[in-house]
Amino acid sequence: MSTAPKDGTQFVQTTLGVLGGKWKILILWNIRDQPKRLSELKRLIPEISEKVLIQQLRDLEKDGIVNRRDYAEVPPRVDYSFTAHGETLKPIFCELCNWGELHLKQLEMEDREIE
Repeated sequence: MSTAPKDGTQFVQTTLGVLGGKWKILILWNIRDQPKRLSELKRLIPEISEKVLIQQLRDLEKDGIVNRRDYAEVPPRVDYSFTAHGETLKPIFCELCNWGELHLKQLEMEDREIE
């Protein structure tokens, strides 16, 4: 008999296993509209080390969220984009962005009330 919670906790844990951490959602946000090269992602997220960025991209690729496209060119060129499965996350990212905007407005209103 399974002892897994029936309230959705296991699904949230699964989601956090794939998207959790400091950088993955930010990486995905930056490739939402078009493929990006590693150097572009590094410019867009300057706080992340290249080593961590590469590892996070590998994890997302392993989980079937990100596609790594290696062009047979010299010099080498690689870009990262959503897989078809990863595309299903886009509406969620839009909602997260909307919530963040509302949350910042709420905090600003609270700050004005305190003054």
